[in-house]
Amino acid sequence: MPGMWIEMDSPDIAATAARLIVEEGLDYGAAKRRALHQLGLPARTRLPDNSEVEAAVREHLALFCSDTQPAELRALRLLALHWMERLQAFRPHLSGAVWHGTATRHNDVFLSLFCDDPKSAELALINQGVAFEVGRTTGFRGDPVDVLSIHAPCEPLQVSVGVHLLVYDADHVRGALKADAQGRKPRGDAAAVRELLQRAD
Repeated sequence: MPGMWIEMDSPDIAATAARLIVEEGLDYGAAKRRALHQLGLPARTRLPDNSEVEAAVREHLALFCSDTQPAELRALRLLALHWMERLQAFRPHLSGAVWHGTATRHNDVFLSLFCDDPKSAELALINQGVAFEVGRTTGFRGDPVDVLSIHAPCEPLQVSVGVHLLVYDADHVRGALKADAQGRKPRGDAAAVRELLQRAD
């Protein structure tokens, strides 16, 4: 029947998507779509939800990356903290894989900024001599927001990492801290990132 999902075994999809996320840095949506293609499954196959994929990512990291991933995660968190301190006037909060602890050297850093004037973050970067690209993405409220993207060197990993600054109105900060479906904070401020780094020491 048109429009119906095809029920398949989602663990194989989740495991394949997890490998693509870890090894290539794909986002969850792209990884699930690529997994369908690699497994030769129909486009209407029901996809695992993000919590299933994240569980598979953590399993993959534990099995195949336990000797490298903690150091890579630490390097990315330190890089995030560096930019959070540079942009502290805009109440930066870290989100994504670097915040949740599943990041590898292939992941970018995502920071939410909360600004009284949406152009003030751009001006701050210009004043600091930072080159950036301006784009648009979907924010946590489901509406489009400006994103300022920087290519930042990460010396411990000897790579250039994308640091993406999502610019929100100042009064959106409270909604940004609402717990997700698993009861976790979806993002954290600089103090929270420092605590994560201290726990890992």
